Amino acid sequence: MRYRTLGDRRVSAVGLGVMPLSIEGRPDGARALATVHAALDSGVTLLDTADSYHLPGAEPGHNELLVARALAAYGGDAKGVLVATKGGRGRPADGSWTVNGDPRHLKAAAEASLRRLGVEAIGLYQLHKPDPGVPFEESVGALRELLDAGKIRLAGVSNTDVDQIRAAHRILGDRLVSVQNQYSPAVRDSEAELRLCAELGLAFLPWSPLGGISRSSLDGPARREDGLSPTVDEPRFGAFRAVAAARGVSPQQVCLAWLLARSPAVIPIPGASRPRTIRDSAAAADLVLGAEELARLNGAAVRVG
Repeated sequence: MRYRTLGDRRVSAVGLGVMPLSIEGRPDGARALATVHAALDSGVTLLDTADSYHLPGAEPGHNELLVARALAAYGGDAKGVLVATKGGRGRPADGSWTVNGDPRHLKAAAEASLRRLGVEAIGLYQLHKPDPGVPFEESVGALRELLDAGKIRLAGVSNTDVDQIRAAHRILGDRLVSVQNQYSPAVRDSEAELRLCAELGLAFLPWSPLGGISRSSLDGPARREDGLSPTVDEPRFGAFRAVAAARGVSPQQVCLAWLLARSPAVIPIPGASRPRTIRDSAAAADLVLGAEELARLNGAAVRVG
C-alpha cells in the first residue's frame, strides 16, 4: 500500500467508502464487517462514512455504528485508521437526500456522530453539502467552532465549488484538509476544484470514483454475483478495459490507478460491499500506469467543463 497526506495524517492512497454497507441493497451484518476488515487487512487506513448513510427513514447513523463495531471487532492494529464522517444531509422515508447546513444542526449532528463512533474527537468531519438556504460561511463557521471545542480534529467540505473552497480555507486555515467531490472518468467537472486542492495542499477525495466503469451504490443494488461491482457497458471507456486486460487486472483497478495519477492530492474512496471488491480496489495503490497507458485513458475519459 502506498500512502498520501491528508492534513497532518498519512493515510492509504485508496480509502473505503463505507456507504454501500448501510443503504439499499446492503449486505448482511457479517459480510459488512468482513468487508471493512478486508479493507484494513489490505492496508486501507481511511474509512469514509456519514450520519445519513442508512435506509430511508430508519436507523440514523447506521453506517457510523457499523464502522465503530468493525473497528472494535478487528483483530489487528487499527490505531492508524482515520475515520472521516459527514453531517448536513438526511434521508427521510421517501428515500430523498435532504440538506441542512444550519450551524445548530451541524453541531448537534457532530455530537451525535461523536457518540456513535465512540471517540473523544472525530478524526475528519466534513460538511456534506452546502445548503442553499444557509450562508455557506455560517455552515463552515460551525466546523470552526467544533474544531475550537476539540470535538473534531480536522475539517473538510464536500460537493463544493472553487469559490466555496476558497471561502472555507479563509475561515479554517490549515485546519481545512480535504474536499470531497464527485470525480470519475464519466464525471470530470471538478477539474478546477482538483487543481485548487493541489495548490492549497488539500486532499481531494473523489466520491463515486468508478463512474463510467462501474455502477455506484446510488444507482441501486448490484446485479452481479461474482464479487466485483458490475461494469457499465459504455464503449467510450473501452480503453480502461483494454488496459486492464493487458495488465491482467480489473477495469476498476485501472480506473483507481488512473485517478491516483491525476494528482498527488487525489485519494479515491471507492465503495464496496464484499471483501473481494475492496481487496481489488486497494491493490490499485500499487498499480503504476505508464505514460502511454495514461495518455490512452485520458483520451477516453470524458471532460465536462
